[in-house]
Amino acid sequence: MPMPLSLLGAGESSLVTRVGGKPETRQFLEGLGFVTGTPVSVISEIDGNVICAVKDTRVAISKEMAKKIYV
Repeated sequence: MPMPLSLLGAGESSLVTRVGGKPETRQFLEGLGFVTGTPVSVISEIDGNVICAVKDTRVAISKEMAKKIYV
């Protein structure tokens, strides 16, 4: 059952199953590496931002953006 990336805890990993939101939002997130089938792991959560590891890169996104990425 897909759930938003924002619900994963620090140290947890999963695969991106879907990216939601407006077309511009989806394009932005896919540009960061959040593409269906890509492994993603949550490193930490600081001040409402989620720090993730995706495609050998660390990316910080807002909790609102993390809610649009389903794993």
